Amino acid sequence: TQPKPIPLTHLHPLNQTNPPHFLSLRKHQHSIIRCTSPDSPPQEPEPTTTSAENFPIEKRIRSEIIRERRSKKGLAKPEPPNFEIGWKRTKKIETEKPKGYVIADFLEKLEQLMDQEYGSTELLAAVGEIVAERSREEAEVLRDDGEVEERLVTELFRVLKLIEMDLAMVKAAVKEETLNQRLEQAKARCRQAILVANSF
Repeated sequence: TQPKPIPLTHLHPLNQTNPPHFLSLRKHQHSIIRCTSPDSPPQEPEPTTTSAENFPIEKRIRSEIIRERRSKKGLAKPEPPNFEIGWKRTKKIETEKPKGYVIADFLEKLEQLMDQEYGSTELLAAVGEIVAERSREEAEVLRDDGEVEERLVTELFRVLKLIEMDLAMVKAAVKEETLNQRLEQAKARCRQAILVANSF
């Protein structure tokens, strides 16, 4: 059989003068210790090293401000609706010369000669005949090679014949007014022939 436990009353008899120790210990565990009394004045904040009035303010550089403004996304310029304008060109630019650029070069030089001082109307008419003949030869080569349509060559021959007729009338002109009118007509024919040659 197990021995009976000794009652606590035998170790510490309960009486009013001598309360149990474990009750006093448990009572002290729930006590709150206050460091300061409620009547004590509030502590003043510790003074800082520099006050707000004497705090140094760093001045910003102008270039940094401009750089920050440009970096914002809200100020970005939107894309233009038409991408074929300005530097953002998407349309293909033809850099190849047309097939009839040699003929156009002959006719441009003849037109420039009409705007400049020339020796005589006879020499100008002779130069016009040479340019027309050389242009016909070049057009025939392109036609024989199949690079140019027959109708374009026929149109060029027609305009070249009109140039020769205008220069012949320039050579036959007597008055200065008539001479200027014939020259303007011949230059207009040259520009027309240049357009036909560039369409080859």
